[in-house]
Amino acid sequence: MIQSLLIANRGEIACRIIRTARAMGIRTVAVYSDADVNALHARSADEAVHIGPSAARESYLVGERIIAAAKSSGAAAIHPGYGFLSENADFAQAVADAGLIWVGPKPESIRAMGLKDAAKERMIAAGVPVTPGYLGEDQSPERLQSEADAMGYPVLIKAVAGGGGKGMRKVDAAQQFQEMLQSCQREAASSFGDDRVLIEKYILSPRHIEVQVFGDTHGNVVHLFERDCSLQRRHQKVIEEAPAPGMDAATREAICAAAVRAAKAVDYVGAGTIEFIADASEGLRADRIWFMEMNTRLQVEHPVTEEITGVDLVEWQLRVASGESIPLKQEELGINGWAMEARLYAENPATGFLPSTGPLEHLRLPEYARIETGVEEGGAVSPFYDPMIAKIVVHDETREGAIEELWEATTDVEVWPVRTNAGFLARLCEDPDFRSGNVDTGLIGRRGEELTEVPPPDDEHLRMAAAALTSRPATGVWDLVGGIRANAAPRSEARIIDDSGHVYTVTDLAPDEGEPQDEVVGFILGEGRSYRLHAPRGSGAGALGDGSLLAPMPGRVTAVDVAAGDAVAKGQRLVTLEAMKMEHGMTAPFDGVVAELTVEAGAQVTEGTLLVKIEKAE
Repeated sequence: MIQSLLIANRGEIACRIIRTARAMGIRTVAVYSDADVNALHARSADEAVHIGPSAARESYLVGERIIAAAKSSGAAAIHPGYGFLSENADFAQAVADAGLIWVGPKPESIRAMGLKDAAKERMIAAGVPVTPGYLGEDQSPERLQSEADAMGYPVLIKAVAGGGGKGMRKVDAAQQFQEMLQSCQREAASSFGDDRVLIEKYILSPRHIEVQVFGDTHGNVVHLFERDCSLQRRHQKVIEEAPAPGMDAATREAICAAAVRAAKAVDYVGAGTIEFIADASEGLRADRIWFMEMNTRLQVEHPVTEEITGVDLVEWQLRVASGESIPLKQEELGINGWAMEARLYAENPATGFLPSTGPLEHLRLPEYARIETGVEEGGAVSPFYDPMIAKIVVHDETREGAIEELWEATTDVEVWPVRTNAGFLARLCEDPDFRSGNVDTGLIGRRGEELTEVPPPDDEHLRMAAAALTSRPATGVWDLVGGIRANAAPRSEARIIDDSGHVYTVTDLAPDEGEPQDEVVGFILGEGRSYRLHAPRGSGAGALGDGSLLAPMPGRVTAVDVAAGDAVAKGQRLVTLEAMKMEHGMTAPFDGVVAELTVEAGAQVTEGTLLVKIEKAE
């Protein structure tokens, strides 16, 4: 058995690996960048080694530094987690060449599945069904267009070296093909250094079904059943579940057998996932499920498989990397109940899912759910890495019970001042199609504003919240988590700023007894959302009211599309703000007139800065 393990990763997956390794009596070594000097994973390990500056390309992506850290700390093995270098065949080979144990598949297996076109050709040879498409060497625009025309639209253009939703374009008509092709090739060249593409027939009712596989060095390969990852936003998974809704025994047997054949075709060792795309227009059927790609690593959503099988996949990884056989035979594995996982991100759905980073002054996550996290109260969400706060995992005997547990858990999240997608996740759990199992990868996109537009709080909530500015309410839905107390006279007016930057004015307050506060934070229980409450401050505060749009986070104004006096329509873009290397358009909350414009292009603004004020049209 491995005696000491370096985790070449950070955040929740590093903490997850440390937990299992410690339970197995394995000494753990963490690595950390400048940004992670006080991170939870660095403090949880038995030893931590600094590997460089905050940017991942100068730390977590520098294989030489990670190998040097393993040698200096006396670690015998390296576990890559997921992301970063986990699917880098050259790094896996370098680890082995350094005399260390690589907790993952063989480098040649990673290479075999790393390029989508070569992987599909190998799958065809292994008898694994693949999506109809073009995988040819001729990459001329004319040949690619002719192949797409012959398939019939819509089609999907995919970067050969792509992943993570990048280098992918849907084309609905022949007239769009060349424009989309060029866009896809530019992104592929920028992200992967390879602009080659393949063409696939686009599935109109797609389901994302994946099978967990596991191999060892003794030639054994098993599957641990399927997961459904169809709830996606821009090709990024949001909620995953196991098993897949609507999967009958015959279809499960067929898809899982295909996954095992795929793994054996590349002599696979360790944990891996075979991803399939299913045409669910007539339900899940074996003849309408095709191989899409293989992830040669542990998946983010592996906990749902662990919950239904009772297996610790990280333990299996460590045992197999130590030379042991897979602990269980195929016939010893079964499905118990239903599991779901929701990814809680530091992002604001009300502002186009703009990342929200900064200190975690207040963090409360449901104790009754399985929580996988790499942060804690008093820590921070760094702008340098993926903004995941936690994975919320639930398990129940039935799918209906699991949905109810996940809904309860997502509504029971309290995070401040960082914004989260908790309310968005809760509304997904309430969606009738999701509840009935009628899901596909386009569900979130079709729902749009139904899932992201937060209705204004009702009058009762507004008054209870605003009362906190003049006193501390003894009861109510608002859970106050701090603030700056001021020795001021009771106020009769307060303003509440919501997560989208809209401001609500409450007058004629009847506060409870207590000390007044200038700023407090509240959480509407059962909705998974928070509000920031401010008292009026000087003459500038007089400009705030319904129709005032505030900067949701610090950034730079890149465009101003209106002028004072302009008539605007609900949803019309008014100002574009660049923050966290992303652009966010501030839009009109209703039809009206631009009463005040306080910024111009190029201006730097702080969170809460008034950008535009709209007065309702008469």
